[in-house]
Amino acid sequence: MEYIYSAMVLYSAGKEINEANVTSILKAAGVDADAAKVKALIASLEGVDIKEAIASASFAAAPAAAAAPAGGAPAAAAPAAAAEPEEEAVSEEEAAAGLSALFG
Repeated sequence: MEYIYSAMVLYSAGKEINEANVTSILKAAGVDADAAKVKALIASLEGVDIKEAIASASFAAAPAAAAAPAGGAPAAAAPAAAAEPEEEAVSEEEAAAGLSALFG
């Protein structure tokens, strides 16, 4: 995950996400950077609109679930929990499409 986090730090700082910058962040964090993983990350992010990916991430739905009234019946909470795995399955597929090389 630290490889992805380094890319997100670069994105947040408005810096170019490239091998040298990712490696620099990892080293600054005390991580022994694996060059193959760094290359895989850069390749998987090629053509990805990070702003759009963040906006469409399934974790954006989590605050809505947390905002549900505390007095709700447990039975009402069960359908929300059942819907959550469907959302996760979609986001896992999307993540696997772009980042599968990192963990393969």
